Amino acid sequence: MWLSKAKISDYRIKKIIRHYCVDVEASKTALLLGINRNTINRYYNIFRQAIYEKQTNEWKLSMLGEIEVDESYFGPKRVKGVAVTKRGRGTHRQPVFGVFERNGRVYTEIIPDCKRKTLRPLIMGKVSPESVVYSDGWRGYDGLVDVGYDKHFRVNHRNNEFAKNRIHINGIESFWSFTKRRLAKFNGIKINFDLHLKECEWRWDKTVNELEKELAKMLKLH
Repeated sequence: MWLSKAKISDYRIKKIIRHYCVDVEASKTALLLGINRNTINRYYNIFRQAIYEKQTNEWKLSMLGEIEVDESYFGPKRVKGVAVTKRGRGTHRQPVFGVFERNGRVYTEIIPDCKRKTLRPLIMGKVSPESVVYSDGWRGYDGLVDVGYDKHFRVNHRNNEFAKNRIHINGIESFWSFTKRRLAKFNGIKINFDLHLKECEWRWDKTVNELEKELAKMLKLH
C-alpha cells in the first residue's frame, strides 16, 4: 500500500491529490493547504512513483489497431557554439520515442538515439504486425515492411506534407506539444525526467475527475 505510513488524514491526502491532479506546483499546494513543502514534495513523489509503475505495467502487450509512431527531443535547444540540426544532432537534447494508439493511450520511452537499430526493436516489441502503422519519413522507420509491417504509411514533412486523409501523426505530435508545454511550467525537468514523462503519458486526454479517481484507486484510498 503506497500510503501505509502516512501521518496525515485521508481527507488531507485527498486534498493533496486534488491539487496534484489540477497540476498545482508543490510550493503552491503547500501554501494553499498549510502543509510543509517537504511533505507535499514527498507525496507528489509517491504519486509519481505509483503512476510510473502503473504506466509501465500497462504496456506489457502489443498494441493492435491504428498506431502512430514518432520521436521527439527534450532539454536545451542548443549547445553553445554548435549548430542545431534536424533530429537533435549536434545537441545535448534527450530523445524520446512515442507510440500513440488512436482513440486510446500513448506510450513513451527514453532512448539513446533515433537510429533504425534503436527504433525498430521498440516498434516490434510494442506494436502488433497486424496494426496499421503511421510515421513520418525519418529513415529510422525504413524497412518496417520488411519485418512484417506491411501496412506502414508515411507522411513526408520535408515536403510540407502533414496529412493525407488518415495518413498522419497528428495524435502523437499533439501529445509531444502537450508534454513540452506542461514541463515548461516547471522550467524543464532535470531530475527524474522518466517519472515526469510517464506522468504526462498518464495525464494525456483525461479530465481532472478521471485523474483523481485513477490516482485514488492506485493509492488504495477509499
